[in-house]
Amino acid sequence: MTTSPSSNAPQAAEVIQLLLRSTHHIQQQYEARLSALSLPFPLSGPRLRLLLAVWKAEPIRMNELAGKLGVKARTITDLVDALERDGLLIRVPDPMDRRATLLRLSAEAVPHIENVKRIQKDISESLLERLAPEQRGQLFGLLSLLAGDCEVHFVC
Repeated sequence: MTTSPSSNAPQAAEVIQLLLRSTHHIQQQYEARLSALSLPFPLSGPRLRLLLAVWKAEPIRMNELAGKLGVKARTITDLVDALERDGLLIRVPDPMDRRATLLRLSAEAVPHIENVKRIQKDISESLLERLAPEQRGQLFGLLSLLAGDCEVHFVC
């Protein structure tokens, strides 16, 4: 580790590189645990985030969903198409705007939401089990500070 001359603190580039490696590791572990689950439908991190965001905001327009998740509209379209094919989402006309479409969970998806929320919580707990509660709070505060003006969305 290289430190700056004025302190023992790591240089900014080292911090960012460690943050990127840590994020990549966590994402790999999260995805591996999701894919190992025995569910009646395929589940990945992005699919889980989208389903839970729709559940929380239901009904929601696709452009609003893209904004909430911080992704491009094309990404949302691809995910929604796949989730619709799997019978988990449905598109319904927006009663306020004939040109717009709203997203809702399908009747088949609704009974699985509590299970999916529990799975998300269990995986998250296991990934952070080495951190004490106060360390989690510190990490949360630091990451929030780094996020700056970015709106942080939590789907629980």
